[in-house]
Amino acid sequence: TKTISKCYVQVTGMTCASCVANIERNLRREEGIHSILVALMAGKAEVRYNPAIIHPSAIAELIRELGFGATVMENCGEGDGILELVVRGMTCASCVHKIESTLMKTDGVLYCSVALATNKAHIKYDPEIIGPRDVIQVIKNLGFTTSLVKKDRSASHLDHKQEIRQWKRSFVVSLVFCIPVMGLMIYMMVMDSQLSDAHAHHNMSSEEMEALHSSMVLEYQLLPGLSVMNFLSFLLCVPVQVFGGWHFYIQAYKALKHKTANMDVLIVLATSIAFVYSFVILLVAMVEKAKVNPVTFFDTPPMLFVFISLGRWLEHVAKGKTSEALARLISLQATEATIVTLGPDNVLLSEEQVDVELVQRGDIVKVIPGGKFPVDGRVIEGHSMVDESLITGEAMPVTKKPGNTVIAGSINQNGSLLISATHVGADTTLSQIVKLVEEAQTSKAPIQQFADKLSGYFVPSIVAVSVVTLFAWIIIGFVDFEIIEKYFLGYNKSISAAEVIIRFAFQASITVLCIACPCSLGLA
Repeated sequence: TKTISKCYVQVTGMTCASCVANIERNLRREEGIHSILVALMAGKAEVRYNPAIIHPSAIAELIRELGFGATVMENCGEGDGILELVVRGMTCASCVHKIESTLMKTDGVLYCSVALATNKAHIKYDPEIIGPRDVIQVIKNLGFTTSLVKKDRSASHLDHKQEIRQWKRSFVVSLVFCIPVMGLMIYMMVMDSQLSDAHAHHNMSSEEMEALHSSMVLEYQLLPGLSVMNFLSFLLCVPVQVFGGWHFYIQAYKALKHKTANMDVLIVLATSIAFVYSFVILLVAMVEKAKVNPVTFFDTPPMLFVFISLGRWLEHVAKGKTSEALARLISLQATEATIVTLGPDNVLLSEEQVDVELVQRGDIVKVIPGGKFPVDGRVIEGHSMVDESLITGEAMPVTKKPGNTVIAGSINQNGSLLISATHVGADTTLSQIVKLVEEAQTSKAPIQQFADKLSGYFVPSIVAVSVVTLFAWIIIGFVDFEIIEKYFLGYNKSISAAEVIIRFAFQASITVLCIACPCSLGLA
């Protein structure tokens, strides 16, 4: 008996079905190669060969000579079929044992485990020797009823609607409160510049200056130390911090739990500190009944949240678009197949309807006019026109005659065809396209990985810098108080020098943190 081995070769550079045909045709002629099956979308060739005559590396070399890239895939366990079944009628552990031992004795079953509590059986088998229908038949013969675990075909995991909704809500909330804050800021800036102009020209009497000052309604103090501006900013900032930032807080908490620092951590850190610091400063000013209104950072959180939640929202909308396309693709798959048994001279002996998951390689499938092809295969008998536009985009129907390949999901138009299944289940072109799109969605772009890596270092380093700033200013302050007096305007002369220094140092270090946050925008 000739031993036959099987190997998988990863093939790159195939563009269309003719490439596949080219490889298959040329390799079949080679001595020692028993059969070859090439899957275009997966870029994978399955070769059965005689190890006495030829080696996998030589097979890869043959494919390379045809002008494609080829590497032998090591430890490719994808040859194993996996079957999940629901088994009804088991009453006790001996039933379980009976099923398991019988299946393990069956040729081609590699592994089998049956759970009595959940009525589920998990079976690994070699599709070359045995197929899912045979396994089901074995269990039926033992007197149990069994059915496939129904797969969720709706592709609900591809649904981004919820995330789109949540980020949109987050964005809208932040925006609504951000616009007035920005308005206030711009108004203050304009007023400030007018003031400084007036100062510069000295052409205003002090009375006029006072008038201009008091006309700045926003600086008007509701309570000692609490100006209208700060009070409004505070009111506008709270809802943003709570509703706009809610999801950021959750993500940041999760990240910290796993000891990583991502963008969310930085955003949360900067906004929370800006908010808490501003709030505390206001309280201190009110307690001290300060004449000069303290500098607060209430404008930072809303603006940050607006930009970032807008970004997240757009990202999820884009993802949702691809997912929608994916869900449509998945819906193109046929759910049932008609399997026929052929006698000598291709005489139809019997036919049965089965679930598409139960079609095994080598089955003869009948496809009636108007029907979908359930699996990839090769035509054995019949002539027809087939609409393959879902895969190729080609509007004109393609003629199919014996020997041609057909693609799962395409639609048979006028003639009845008998096809032999070559790729079933997860190996069909359609499943491979779906898998590729899913992988493309879950994998990150290289630049994104780089940004994540950077922000991993970025967050700790920013925190470090702001701590250094804090201590540096405290030291400078105690060494040379004049510098601080020069920069820290309008502080209350009644408080001690030490307190002034510490307050100024804090202000500097918080400023560093808040300023660093838009850098995270840059990263994003």
